[in-house]
Amino acid sequence: MQMEDMVLVSVDDHIVEPPNLFEGRVPSKFKGREPVIRIAENNAEHWFFEGIQLRNIGLNAVAGRVKSEFGWEPSAFNQMREGTFTHAKRIGDMNADGVLAQCNFPSFPGYCGKLFLEIDDKELSLAILQAYNDWHIDEWCGSHPGRFIPMALVPLWDINLAVKEAERVAAKGVHSISFSENPHAYGLPTFHSDHWDPLWKVCCDHSMVINMHIGSGGGMHHPSPDSPIDVAITTMPVTLFNCASDIVFSPLLRKFPNIKMALSEGGAGWVPHFLERADYVYKQHSEWTHQDFGDELPSDTFKRSIITCFISDEMGVKYRDDANVDMMTWESDYPHSDSPWPNSPEALWSYMKDLPDDVINKITHQNAMREYHLDSFNILGRENCTVGALRAQAVAAGVDTTPVSYAAGVPPKEDDLIRPITATDISRQTTGSM
Repeated sequence: MQMEDMVLVSVDDHIVEPPNLFEGRVPSKFKGREPVIRIAENNAEHWFFEGIQLRNIGLNAVAGRVKSEFGWEPSAFNQMREGTFTHAKRIGDMNADGVLAQCNFPSFPGYCGKLFLEIDDKELSLAILQAYNDWHIDEWCGSHPGRFIPMALVPLWDINLAVKEAERVAAKGVHSISFSENPHAYGLPTFHSDHWDPLWKVCCDHSMVINMHIGSGGGMHHPSPDSPIDVAITTMPVTLFNCASDIVFSPLLRKFPNIKMALSEGGAGWVPHFLERADYVYKQHSEWTHQDFGDELPSDTFKRSIITCFISDEMGVKYRDDANVDMMTWESDYPHSDSPWPNSPEALWSYMKDLPDDVINKITHQNAMREYHLDSFNILGRENCTVGALRAQAVAAGVDTTPVSYAAGVPPKEDDLIRPITATDISRQTTGSM
């Protein structure tokens, strides 16, 4: 296999929601109460909902910027590539990166729809959540069959409503929902409770993957306000170590052996150690902790149900058999700063080129297409889905990937000396107070 022959399916990317998202999608009863884009006091564009000014719209949507201007900026649509918020332009950016399909997480509602959990009027919350799902499924994904993996939000505040919404979107062909990596952080029942069992059953019945993105249960880890942001970026993937352990030692995977859960943006290099440690703990401590996996080990339940997802993970690929290569997937993370866009094929190929073709295919697309029920080959023809074929389309369409400077998002200075960006700086950017 050559690099151009790879097929790339990404299971984690992000949408910056366009201003017209809710046009024609809100019930007349709530007309005028839907989220809207306005210019805030700091001249940045923000979503406003029920009197609340939400975080800046960009939230690290820096694809196409020069690297010196990366950050939790930008804060206006004219500071971002159109592909971040327009699905037609997104396809062009995907083609330029040789990416066949993406699964896109929300931005302003939060990765798992936390915003809707916080609104007092739950009837309004449900209506807006459903409008968001319909826009995402019908317009963003539906306009380009075979190019996107639709993913829905569910109303976390009411298990019966969550089940109904999961069933509703399943009828529209959706095989994925987004959920919190730590529902307890939002005052919700934990993975150890049977509260969520009806939702897990629906997901099993309809073959729906439950995606749990880093930051969907408590945010980024900053040891201190002075910690360089490099600390949080470095530790991001392993934050799901806790989530994985909580799930494995809960009854969930044993009660629902057919369930599939994805550790979105969690990486894979830590998984061999995690599985070794979980099995050791079980063998060493189960007599007094009263864990019972029957004839299995914790690692068996993990390997059967948990999908690992990585952006760049040479160690994970090296120890792929220990991490379970049959459930390992790749992600682009467009348009965030961790994304290798528009050089994803080159980044992957640098440490995968010597692997057997069947292993490359599993990691780059087969596992994702199987678990998310993506049928791109029948829709588009496999010959049109490779890195080489998609990049040829981008060239023909004149997609320009030259890095651009927006003269914004530049690191702060003190005494004309550039200093390391800290957690406090990022907090200011996300709230728009910088």
